[in-house]
Amino acid sequence: MSETNRAARSDGDEEQVSGAEVIAQALKTQDVEYMFGIVGIPVTEIAVAAQRMGVRYVGMRNEQAVDICAEELGNNVKPAVTLLGDINAVTKQLLEQFDKTPWQYPPESSWWKTLREKMKSNEAASKELASQKSLPMNYYTVFYHVQEQLPRDCFVVSEGANTMDIGRTVLQNYLPRHRLDAGTFGTMGVGLGFAIAAAILAKARNTGQRVICVEGDSAFGFSGMEVETICRYNLPIILLVVNNNGIYQGFDVDSWKEMLKFGDATAVAPPVCLLPNSHYEQVMTAFGGKGYFVQTPEELQKSLRESLADTTAPSLINIMIEPQATRKAQDFHWLTHSKI
Repeated sequence: MSETNRAARSDGDEEQVSGAEVIAQALKTQDVEYMFGIVGIPVTEIAVAAQRMGVRYVGMRNEQAVDICAEELGNNVKPAVTLLGDINAVTKQLLEQFDKTPWQYPPESSWWKTLREKMKSNEAASKELASQKSLPMNYYTVFYHVQEQLPRDCFVVSEGANTMDIGRTVLQNYLPRHRLDAGTFGTMGVGLGFAIAAAILAKARNTGQRVICVEGDSAFGFSGMEVETICRYNLPIILLVVNNNGIYQGFDVDSWKEMLKFGDATAVAPPVCLLPNSHYEQVMTAFGGKGYFVQTPEELQKSLRESLADTTAPSLINIMIEPQATRKAQDFHWLTHSKI
């Protein structure tokens, strides 16, 4: 190759920009401050390029996905009206219409009266369950003691089956955009990702806010290794794993041992059962955070109080409850019934 060609080739190489740099530049141009990703090709190259341009990168351990799908409309119950579109655009259109034609549901209507009566009866039923002194604890007892200590400005993340459903009715949040959960679809594996995103925001804004991430033991298993991510970035997260040894329900240690006398676990263990008394708190301590194993209301109160007071490291409280504990009876079968 001639010297002239070499020089031309060299000049061309210097002008080349990688695809990763193009993406990173686009993110920076759009004022993106944080990038979340799973390390691998091509995420690694993009992350490095983004960091060079001042975009902060948070490396995750579990991949998430979001879909907007018209076929999902009415999948749970048949709605009177369906809205399909970008949430920002649809909300903007609704607000504009309400500005033109102000309206609110009449407070004296029979619907409001029925709703208030139902709220009152639900509250009474929850308080009765929460007041039970028997051990192991039930869901309502756990959430009652957690609610007593929750900071008013904290972010509440819920994930699980009974854990999320009951938590939504007992654990209160007082500020908008401070409750994050899977919503009506019960998607598993999103809880720790939600918690990490909220904690990154709280830490960046230096608000001193805490993230309380309430997980069922099964739900925690979907993305539990994100605990390493939490510790790597030293995020202000307190994980509460409500542990009933199973998916919906499980066995206590004695029942599990007795069951294994009849054969191998693969042949005799119900599919919903998990290993009894699993020490999930040790996942947190393995990465340098604080871990607690609690079995009584007093232990729960003490560990949560210590976790809230300690702002130097994240923590995980593994809360043992009655393996057969469940929620109060539901009036509508579609709340617990799958169409699949």
